[in-house]
Amino acid sequence: MLVFEFKAYAKPIQFAAIDDAIRTVQFIRNKCIRFWLDNPYVSKYDLSKQCAILAAEFPFANELNSMARQSAAERAWAAISRFYDNCKKKVGGLKGFPKFQKDNRSAEYKTTGWKLADDRKSITFTDKKGIGRLKMKGTRDLNFYQPDQIKRVRLVKRVDGYYVQFCIQADREEIIEPTHRTIGLDVGLNHFYTDSLGNKVENPRFYRTGEQKMKLSQRLVSRKVKGSSNRRKARVKLGRVHLKISRQRKDFAIKLATCVMASNDVVVYEDLRIKNMVKNHCLAKSINDAGWYQFRVWLEYFGKVFKRITIAVNPAYTSQECSSCGVIVKKSLSTRTHVCRCGCRLDRDHNAGINILNSGLATVGHTGSSVLDTGNAWGDLPSTVVGENLQQQGGSLSQESSSL
Repeated sequence: MLVFEFKAYAKPIQFAAIDDAIRTVQFIRNKCIRFWLDNPYVSKYDLSKQCAILAAEFPFANELNSMARQSAAERAWAAISRFYDNCKKKVGGLKGFPKFQKDNRSAEYKTTGWKLADDRKSITFTDKKGIGRLKMKGTRDLNFYQPDQIKRVRLVKRVDGYYVQFCIQADREEIIEPTHRTIGLDVGLNHFYTDSLGNKVENPRFYRTGEQKMKLSQRLVSRKVKGSSNRRKARVKLGRVHLKISRQRKDFAIKLATCVMASNDVVVYEDLRIKNMVKNHCLAKSINDAGWYQFRVWLEYFGKVFKRITIAVNPAYTSQECSSCGVIVKKSLSTRTHVCRCGCRLDRDHNAGINILNSGLATVGHTGSSVLDTGNAWGDLPSTVVGENLQQQGGSLSQESSSL
C-alpha cells in the first residue's frame, strides 16, 4: 500500500466544512466507544450497524458519507481490538484501554464520497458536508494509477494547513545490483549508529536543537489569555515548531535508511524495546529524540523495496562480549573503549556492531551464505527474520504529524 500526500487549497468556507467532517468522525468514534462500554460483548459488525443508527438520530452525522462513518467505527474497533490483544498477550504495564478522543485531525473516505478530476490535480467531495472541490499540489503523480486502485482518501488537518492523502493498492519494487556486502548496526546516543566497519553517523538531535525556540514559543502561549485570538496564534506558532522537528526526524530516517539498504545486501540491527528503554527518565528525552524505532521501520520498508535482508537480533551482551574471542568483558556506560585480554582493542560501539553482525549471520546460517553467492534470491526470505511485530515495540508510524 502506497500513501501519497498533497497540500489542499480551497476557500475558508471549505476548510470549515472539513473541520465539521473531522468533528463528526470524532463524534461517531466516541459514540461507538460508549456503545462498547455499555455492551462489552459487541462485535465489529455491531459497531458498523451503530453508524446507521447515529445517522438517523443526528442530522449532522447523516451529512457525512456512509463509508466515512464506517471508517470512524473501524477506528473505534481498532482501539478495542488492540486492547483485547494486549490483554491476551499479557503485555506489561498499561494495556491501552480505549479512550474518548479529543483531538482528532483526520477524516477518512473509502471508495465513495469523492471524485478525482481527469487531470488528477483536484478532488471533489460529494457528500452533504459541502467540502466541494479542493485543488491539490504535490510532488507525486497520480496518473500512473487507476481510480479503482485508490482504496482510501484521507483529509488531514495540520498546523500548517490541510492535506489530502491517497492510499493506493500497489507494491513498490526497485531492482538494483547486489553489493555482496553485509553490515551490523549498533545505535547509540553519542552517534546515531556505528556499523561493523567502524563507520559512524552523527546524531542530529533535532529536538535538542529546536528546544530553545520551543521554550520561547511555549512561553508566549502561557502569557496569552485563554480563548483569545492572540493565544490561538501563539499555539499555531508552537505547533509549527513541533511539526518541523517531526518532519526533520522523518526525513533523516528515510534518507539514511535508503542509503543503508541500497549499499548493503544484509543489514543486521538490534531488536530494541524502545518502550521499556524510555522508562529511564534520565535518557528518555535523548532516546525519543534519536528516533531509532522510526529508522528501523524505514529500514524494513526499504528492505522489501530493494529485495534486501534485514535481521533483528537479541541485543543482550552485544556491548560486553568480545568480538574477537567471545569473552564477556563487563563495562559501564561511561567506558567507551573495549579492551580484552586477547589483545582486542576497539571502540565500544564498533565492537558491538561486529557482534550484532556475527549474531545475525549465525541466525541466517547457510541460507544467508547461499543468498550472498547468488544475489538473485533476496525476496525468498522475509524482511524481518528475527523479532516480533513492530507494533509491540514502540509507537506506530502514523501518517499524521503532531500539531497543536
